[in-house]
Amino acid sequence: MSDQRFSLARRLRAGETVHTGWCGLGVPIVAELIGRAGFPAVTLDQQHGLYTMESTAAGIASVHMAGAAPIVRVPLGDFAVVSRVLDFGAEGVIAPMINTPEDARLFAAAAKYPPLGERSSGPLRALMLNAMEIGDYVAKANDNVVTLAMIETRKALSNLDAILATPGIDAVFVGPSDLSLALSDGKTLDPHSREVDAAVDEIGAAAKKAGKIAGAYTANAERANALAARGFRFLAVASDTGFVRAGIAATWNALKR
Repeated sequence: MSDQRFSLARRLRAGETVHTGWCGLGVPIVAELIGRAGFPAVTLDQQHGLYTMESTAAGIASVHMAGAAPIVRVPLGDFAVVSRVLDFGAEGVIAPMINTPEDARLFAAAAKYPPLGERSSGPLRALMLNAMEIGDYVAKANDNVVTLAMIETRKALSNLDAILATPGIDAVFVGPSDLSLALSDGKTLDPHSREVDAAVDEIGAAAKKAGKIAGAYTANAERANALAARGFRFLAVASDTGFVRAGIAATWNALKR
């Protein structure tokens, strides 16, 4: 198996901190550019981003071609999409609003083959991208596919240990903006508030105790570095929109006019 195949799971198992670019524009070539720039993983966002099933399939191939690990955040509660994007060749799936052990079970069921889950076999595009035979893919998929359950609500925090204990859940992923809304009862959206920061520490400690990965979305490199120092090993950093805006602003501001 070449080094490019399933690099996300391999890096996390090795104890590395993995950074992913975040893509919502729905343009596969932009996702490819982020991978070619050096990000070891690139996440395509179907929940709030503009990625459709068609552009997701193309985006996964583009990220794979760039030598990075393709990850997809699926729409809220749409667990049927989980197995679909894995069949397209995604190496990881982020599922939003996993609030209960039952949510976690349904997520894992869609992502993992028996005996861990109930994923059905048909990974046509994944086989092509990884140059694998189906028997080899299926035998290794449960270890090679990474499931990340998003923790974004009070209910999720109260069920954190049970979610982490669910067979087939590999990691938890903090959604700091929605967590801020939940903890403030909708009064503020501050992903760096004192309440959110305390919850981040709680989530990181619970993941470590369970032997699972802690991940989070971060708005910038400084926040990503700070959370890495606190034990978070899967970190989404900024977004394609932010990268484009920053590049435009830097060039525009440098012009003499």
